Amino acid sequence: MSHHTEQTMKQLFAHPTSHNIHWREIVHMFQGLGAQCDETKKDHLKVTLNGHEMTFGIPKQSGHTLGSNHEISQIRRFLKQCGVAPSECRSTDGPT
Repeated sequence: MSHHTEQTMKQLFAHPTSHNIHWREIVHMFQGLGAQCDETKKDHLKVTLNGHEMTFGIPKQSGHTLGSNHEISQIRRFLKQCGVAPSECRSTDGPT
């Protein structure tokens, strides 16, 4: 995983929640994780990662940054469902 992808994931999982995450960073993170990303006609992004699929609304307000805790929580849940988390949040079930 690239350094940039890891940094974006750390921002997503940070407490307190960061609201200064640009949408393009989220898309680059998904792509860096090997996801298939397809923009739909309705301003949504369909993401397929590790056999899981979810569609996210593309933010249009305030400079294309994630504006709500709901948007961030939705992305966090999807990443966890796909078995992906920042390295400091990963389980230590085996050798690294």
